[in-house]
Amino acid sequence: MSTVTTVDGTSIFYKDWGPRDGRPIVFHHGWPLSADDWDNQMLFFLAQGYRVIAHDRRGHGRSSQSATGHDMDTYAADVTALTTALDLRDAFHIGHSTGGGEVARYVARAAPGRVAKAVLVGAVPPVMVRSESNPGGLPIETFDAFREALAANRAQFYIDVPSGPFYGFNRPGAKVSQGLIDNWWRQGMAGAANAHYECIKAFSETDFTEDLRQIDVPVLVAHGTDDQVVPYEDSAPLTVELLKNGTLKSYEGLPHGMLSTHPEVLNPDILAFLRS
Repeated sequence: MSTVTTVDGTSIFYKDWGPRDGRPIVFHHGWPLSADDWDNQMLFFLAQGYRVIAHDRRGHGRSSQSATGHDMDTYAADVTALTTALDLRDAFHIGHSTGGGEVARYVARAAPGRVAKAVLVGAVPPVMVRSESNPGGLPIETFDAFREALAANRAQFYIDVPSGPFYGFNRPGAKVSQGLIDNWWRQGMAGAANAHYECIKAFSETDFTEDLRQIDVPVLVAHGTDDQVVPYEDSAPLTVELLKNGTLKSYEGLPHGMLSTHPEVLNPDILAFLRS
């Protein structure tokens, strides 16, 4: 397996497919998944001639089950370690959900020349949790319930999430894919319970407002209007307002996991943005 070792000794697993001289695309997965969640996109963009790279966040998938570092600052530092080791320049970074927060923090801090464009899909910025400054956010009790369910029976929780709100399979008339549900469970259970538990705080309470304001490169913000995990109104439109060069693309009625349920819609749109 290909791995990079971070300054604290954590081993970060990554996939790196395609020509070494190809334009690099780095994919950042959501909670509590792994690089495998990007299989469809990696094959699609590989066929377009890109060099495609995806890593397992620390404590997720095949990366080290570290005791510490389950916060956005460390996640972004781990990405820096990976992109430095691979010497990626003028790269595209695409993040889904929690991975979108990771992209925002990394891109805001990346050295000049490292990043060309970014894509945030169903992403958690600017901030998810409700507060005086974010009255439209989700109450902290929502995330407390996530932690409670994870601690009580993680295996069952990781069936319930993809069977319901993640892919919108709880909506009337939804076309349910048992394969997607099973693959979500498989990816989740490969990671560490402590990392997933602590990551709930990282994705729900981290405020990315200043990160978004600092980003200079073009950013595509793609979000489904029926996202039951990261509600549309308190995320994508607010994110675009904070970006210097942001483009909002809304997908009517599509769910949080639309990259997997509707790749034939999302992939060409992302490709068009990268080529524009």
